[in-house]
Amino acid sequence: MVGKRRTWTSSRWLGSLVVVAVVLAVVAFSRPNAQFETHNAADTPHADPSIPGLPVTMTFGVCGEGWTGGTAGRETFALWNDSGSGMEVYLENPDTKKVYLDVENLGSTSTRSVSVTLAAGSYRFYCVPDDTTSAPGQIVQVTGTTDQPVTPGVVPITENDLRPLLGTYERWVVGQLPRLLAQVTTLDRDVRAGHLAAGRRDWLVAHHTYQTLGAAYGAFGAYGVAIDAAPSTTTAPRRDPHLRGFHKVEALLWPARTAAPAATIAPYSRGLVGAVGALKRFFDSPVPHMSTIDLGLRAHEILEDALLHTLTGEDDGGSHASLDTLDANITGTYHALDVLGPVLRTTDPQWAEVHTWLARARTLVRRYDHGGRWTPLQRLTTTQREHLDAVISQTVELLSPVAVMTDPRPAAG
Repeated sequence: MVGKRRTWTSSRWLGSLVVVAVVLAVVAFSRPNAQFETHNAADTPHADPSIPGLPVTMTFGVCGEGWTGGTAGRETFALWNDSGSGMEVYLENPDTKKVYLDVENLGSTSTRSVSVTLAAGSYRFYCVPDDTTSAPGQIVQVTGTTDQPVTPGVVPITENDLRPLLGTYERWVVGQLPRLLAQVTTLDRDVRAGHLAAGRRDWLVAHHTYQTLGAAYGAFGAYGVAIDAAPSTTTAPRRDPHLRGFHKVEALLWPARTAAPAATIAPYSRGLVGAVGALKRFFDSPVPHMSTIDLGLRAHEILEDALLHTLTGEDDGGSHASLDTLDANITGTYHALDVLGPVLRTTDPQWAEVHTWLARARTLVRRYDHGGRWTPLQRLTTTQREHLDAVISQTVELLSPVAVMTDPRPAAG
């Protein structure tokens, strides 16, 4: 699904992080209930007493005043931002740097109730204001034991951790683009020579390669639209005057018995070569093309979008090669995870399970590959479709925390 996704708005992004973090308990993170709205400092000179929890003050000079430690177990705090700017607040172990609470967007003069279950150990709050220097609070001690499940700590991943990994991934993409360009050039040559059977084989090879580049799609911009824009849901791809790229060529090459004349297809295959060439030149420039937030987000989105658009047949332009595309998307997910491995192997408690399910998904999908001739979705039985949907859905669910854990955070000092 490279080049087809919708751009996430910031509100959707933040909301998704909240849902993932709460449901999976990767980081204990909560938002106020409707009755716990933010309060103006003129009306609330201290933490709002109606909001449950131990009042704890967060400000530029004092981060975490009001909490002196206590006994292991569940603790609820009423965090009050007594400052003139918004901030992010961590609760961390100062020795291991593991974070047990991560409260984003704590507005100026607002109070928020959050809960965490702590084992014995040393802890401190850490304030990261929007417009001034970050500040750690006093270290306090939690003692005793608890029979409650404790909140797992997560070592924050920073921009500095992710930047070299991003460079590794971009170099891999740069290395794939000459191969892709050669493949679409072969496609164009065969089409212009009237060898349409060869052109159909060429299309499958080139489209598979392109679909493995999923973690980079956000950086492709207009190039991605020109190369792999999704077919319209209201106009047949063959008749759509605005469609270009892979799916226009696909619609003209298939079905084989009614393929368009070579002269009709050639302008589009030539245009595809031009678009891939432009993308290659764009990535050849020695500047970063992706954001550090991209890898973790795309590692989840690649298969999420495949579930929504490829497994429904929505992006099938006539080749009925949806399962080949899905196989390429799984490969693309592997590439993204391989790059993120150095920071996720010791951070993601589900790292091994993610790979188990990803391998299970690949094995299942490849059952439908018969020497390069993939079973069309339309020929799967209801049971086969349900099984495939279930396995991909579970894999997507396990991948969802990756976006949260690789959201780069300021390094706590």
